[in-house]
Amino acid sequence: MSGWASEEGTPLPLGVTRIEAERAYNFALYSKHAERVTLLLYTENDLSNPCFRYQFDHLKNKSGGIWHCRISEAEVGRARYYAYSIAGPGSDEKAAWHRFDPEKILLDPYARSVFFPAAFERVAACRPGSDAGKAPVGLIRPDSSACGWGRDPRPHHESDSIIYELHVRGFTNHASSGIDPAKRGTYAGLIEKVPYLKELGITVVELMPVFQFDPGEGDYWGYSPLNVFSPHQAYASNESGKTPREEFCALVKALHEAGIEVVLDVVYNHTCEGNHEGPVYSYKGIDNSIYYLMTDGPEGPHYANASGTGNTLNCAEPNVRKLVLDSLRYWVNAMHVDGFRFDLASIFTRQEDGTINLDDPPIIADIAADPDLAGVRLIAEPWDAGGAYQLGRRFPGVRWSQWNAQFRDDLRRFVRGDAGMVPALMTRLYGSDDIFPDDREHAYHAYQSINFITAHDGFTLYDLLSFDHKRNDANGENNADGVNENFSWNCGHEGDEAVPPDVMALRKQQAKNLCCLLLLANGTPMLLAGDEFLHTQRGNNNAHAQDNEISWLDWSRRDAHADVFRFIKRMIAFRKAHPSLGRSRFWRGDVHWHGVGPDPDTSPESRSLAFCVLGASHGDVDVYAMINAFWEDLTFTLQEGDWQQWKRVIDTAEPSPEDICDAGREKPLSSQEYKVRARSVVVLVRGSSA
Repeated sequence: MSGWASEEGTPLPLGVTRIEAERAYNFALYSKHAERVTLLLYTENDLSNPCFRYQFDHLKNKSGGIWHCRISEAEVGRARYYAYSIAGPGSDEKAAWHRFDPEKILLDPYARSVFFPAAFERVAACRPGSDAGKAPVGLIRPDSSACGWGRDPRPHHESDSIIYELHVRGFTNHASSGIDPAKRGTYAGLIEKVPYLKELGITVVELMPVFQFDPGEGDYWGYSPLNVFSPHQAYASNESGKTPREEFCALVKALHEAGIEVVLDVVYNHTCEGNHEGPVYSYKGIDNSIYYLMTDGPEGPHYANASGTGNTLNCAEPNVRKLVLDSLRYWVNAMHVDGFRFDLASIFTRQEDGTINLDDPPIIADIAADPDLAGVRLIAEPWDAGGAYQLGRRFPGVRWSQWNAQFRDDLRRFVRGDAGMVPALMTRLYGSDDIFPDDREHAYHAYQSINFITAHDGFTLYDLLSFDHKRNDANGENNADGVNENFSWNCGHEGDEAVPPDVMALRKQQAKNLCCLLLLANGTPMLLAGDEFLHTQRGNNNAHAQDNEISWLDWSRRDAHADVFRFIKRMIAFRKAHPSLGRSRFWRGDVHWHGVGPDPDTSPESRSLAFCVLGASHGDVDVYAMINAFWEDLTFTLQEGDWQQWKRVIDTAEPSPEDICDAGREKPLSSQEYKVRARSVVVLVRGSSA
């Protein structure tokens, strides 16, 4: 061990690190523009008055922009928490806009665990002056032990990938979940639902944000992180004294043992500190002009807002990029997650002046070059709130998958019965090669299209079929502006009160149609948790602040809509049994397109399509689908060989359980013609459907 390091500390790794050989702790913090940095240590009984202070000396404790020191275990003593106080230049100059306030208690961005004192108060961080005793602080001794991974299987799925987006709290917090009240809404509660996920057929769970976020902000979804290294504490049940990190690791283990991958929905585009009126918890007070993008306006410099939440992280800045990469590596290596879905990923393409760089954004290049991230799933939400829409080949992460919003919109419109949608349906079913071209220059894969009908942001599947207009105000009243931006259709009755039986039957049939087409399409399908039993948010299409029964899954609906649950469960099994549907590449010559007759009708008034996917190249049987989005029955003539070789597996117009047959119980056809009833989908197989 270097004598210099023992005396001065080391600049890396950032954060707090125990040096076992020296019985000491190394503290390291990046702040390029700071003029004075003080380390503050606190005991458990007093978070207002530090029990130990260390004033950094830039001649001894600074390397480049990193302030560092080595504190012995004896000096740390009974201290359990740490924070920083930082002084620096004022904010007069536009070129160096600062928010330094030496009275503010600042959380280390690299803290592995965050503690909120009983007197925690968001408003104290929003006003000038001291917030001692009311600010979040880091733990000096977080649970740093290994999670005891042992032989962690680390599953990986290809053609059988079924992504399932869920919210940790909302998934089990409802009393109907059947979970012990002490575990509802927690990592531990979710573990008890792993058998359910396996029964449904899920192979990839995408967790909505689990990074520690501000408990005082009223952000139920969690899309405004405070810290990107620590699991959110409110999702821990604290059973048997386990830390949030231990409980999260236990969840990952349980999912892996069930053969399910874990993907985190991550937010590296903004923080909970908001705009100029928001709190100063960490990044603002440490080095505001480094962490955030700024722009000039009539009243001077202000936060750029490409995130739509008040601030935008400066992801082109080298030290911010390092923070993001260190965080990703931590969750992969220490927490064993299998991938990431990047919220508003287009912000990664923004340069330090806010303009777009589509040629070679540094942070995307860094991720591509990092060996620790080489095998993980990378999924982009390829747009931001500042006008950057980069779906498909415009997004520079060439090996990333992307949320395909065009698939969502086109499938919704076709199933609703809009005119002129057959060509778009064909393209989406094929794998969206217009967006992800497989030409010589681009060579995209079909699986890079993440196909979805619904997600956390927008209507649930049931509400998509029950409301023409959103109901988002406190009283549940219709506050729409007359424009249906959701491409929804209420099936003839607005809302969920006194629904006529024929309308409810149509809603269920349309739900089956949408899920059937989603799971027939080439690409990677994603389902929203609860859609399989028609979860409703009562018409709310933006439930980000609804930590209540609007968002929590009501598990009694699984029994109430057991027919829909059975259909989707069987439909997932059908897709997984037919690898020819979800391919690495596009269907190419293995797909034959038809209509009610030999050729597809792509005219503006057409609302029907048939296609056959040949399975031999993938060791599979052939699959034939007939789709009728028209409001009258249509008779299709089977076009592929001897009709007696085909058996019917799916007819969404049939009542359960005839709507989808169990494996080995497919129905023989009675003729070459098949009447596909209004607004329904029929699927045949040549051979057994497995």
